[in-house]
Order: sequence, then structure tokens, then C-alpha cells
Amino acid sequence: MALRFAPVSVPLKRRIQTVAVLQWIFSFLLLAQFCCGFFVILILGNFWFLAVLYLLWLYLDWETPCTGGRRSQWVRSWTVWKYFREYFPIQLIKTSDLNPNHNYLLGFHPHGVLVAGAFGNFCTGPSFKNLFPGLTPYLHIMPIWFSCPFFREYVMSAGMVSASKESVSYVLNNEGGGHASIIVIGGAEESLNAHPGSLTLNILKRKGFIKMALKHGAHLVPVFSFGENELFKQVANPKGSWLRNVQEKLQKIMGFALPLFHARGIFQYSFGLIPFRQPIHTVVGSPIPVKRNLNPTTEEIEQLHAIYLQELRKLFEEHKGNYGIPEHKTLIFE
Repeated sequence: MALRFAPVSVPLKRRIQTVAVLQWIFSFLLLAQFCCGFFVILILGNFWFLAVLYLLWLYLDWETPCTGGRRSQWVRSWTVWKYFREYFPIQLIKTSDLNPNHNYLLGFHPHGVLVAGAFGNFCTGPSFKNLFPGLTPYLHIMPIWFSCPFFREYVMSAGMVSASKESVSYVLNNEGGGHASIIVIGGAEESLNAHPGSLTLNILKRKGFIKMALKHGAHLVPVFSFGENELFKQVANPKGSWLRNVQEKLQKIMGFALPLFHARGIFQYSFGLIPFRQPIHTVVGSPIPVKRNLNPTTEEIEQLHAIYLQELRKLFEEHKGNYGIPEHKTLIFE
């Protein structure tokens, strides 16, 4: 395969954007392992006492990811995130006001390979705050990441919290309203469907978020991120193939999926792990009013789930023409 190199005349700003995205890729794919390795070095080296102090801190701070986290506006406002968002670019689109006197559960679709739209819109920059004043977003991610030394501090500083039931309940239980839980409904499993052009969502069996919304009276808001699946190419893994079977078994064992993806490089456009420059438009739909019900029945959960699917499809159909999706294409729920 002949490599297609970037021209020497590429503007400096675009180079900086690429470096910003490289930093994000490193954070998502390698930083947790690097932090764990550094912690082991501390234990085995002359600075073991620092590791012991951190273990004490970890013990005392263990529940923080389930009790709203510990965000840092300084980290969320880093200049590197501005260039990260501009690389694609990432844009948040508002379709309706969200009253800050309520709490909301935003269902984010699709997962994509690395959930770039969710991170860019809800963990960095002023877009969400400007569009939805009075609301504080909390992006829920897999609890396993909060067991990684040092890495947990980094992701919490960006406004990420655990995806556990306790964590979602804590966010949605704010009596004064003003909290927004963002849950990537398809989860890690859906990342295995993240092929360019794919519109398949893992949602038919995902009803836990509906129950949580009912128990806390949190209004449901469908969110669709156009362009999320276009950032990477993934090795063909149709259902039933040996690769898909291995990936699904590993996902059940480890809790997270391992999509085999590639895109472009730093100085060439033919192969690498840097995502393609494809625009991401994250469209936030209208809220679905939810009345608090501490003990919802299966029928009530099913009914609200059906309404959510209907509103999600409506949101997609109303906006797909604006973002290059052919008229005959529609969402596939499985």
C-alpha cells in the first residue's frame, strides 16, 4: 500500500489540531496503562511510600466517582480541547430548551469507536453551558476506569463519573434540578458496529436507563451524533464471524470491547490511529416528560422505552438530510 503523505504546506493550525487529537487518542488508549505502570514503578522503587499514600487516598476517595465526581473547570477549559474540537470539527446543536429546574437523562447515540462527540461536547469547552444554561453535564463511563491509579483523577477532572446505578441515581437525585446525566446507551458492545455508514444501535434490550429516569422523574432526551461512525474504519466483523465471536467473548469477560480500527497517520493519510477529519454534529432532541415513579412496572418501562425509540427515530429523520445521510437510510434497532 502506497502511503499518501500530507503536503508540506499544511497550515500550522491544522498541525496543532492533529497534535491535540493525538493527545486525546493517547489518553483514551494508553494513558490508563501508563498510569498503572507508573504506580507499579513507585511501589517497586525508592518512592514506595508515595504509592502507599496514594493507596490511602484511593481508599478514602473510592466513592467519589459515584457521588458526582470532582470536575475541574481548568482542565475542561484547556486550550488543547479547543484544537481537538476544531480538528473534526465537533458541534453541539440545540433543538429545544431544557428547563434547569428539572434533571435530565440524555441518551447518547451512537457509541462510535471512541465516543468523540460525547467527550468533545460534554467534557470540554463552553458549548453545553452556553446552549443549556443552568445545567451541569455528567458523562457516565465504565466503572473500571476509576480503579486505575491517577487516571481516575484525570477523567473525573473532565466531568466524567461512573456509569453505575449508584452514580446515575446520585446525579439525578438533585432536588433543585439542573443536572444532566449523559449515558452512551449502546455501551461498549455497540462500538463493534461502528463502521462508516452504519446506523445500527444496540438499544432494544437496553431499558435500565428508562427505569432510572422513571424512578427519579428525570426527563429523557434523545441525542444523536451524526458523523460519529465515520471517524475510523474497522476490520470487517459481521455477526457470526470468528472475529466478532472473539470480540464479544472478550467484551463479556473484560467489560469493554476491542474494535480493530484504523484511520490515518500523523504525517500521512493512508494508515494510522488518528481519526479522519469528519465533522461531528451532535443533535440534542426535545425532552420527553417523565413523572416520578419509584416502583415502575415492566409495562410502564416498556411503554416509555417505546416512546423514547419513537422520539429518537423522529430526531434522526428530521436532521439526517442536513448531514449527508440519504433519504432511504434509517436507524436499525437491535
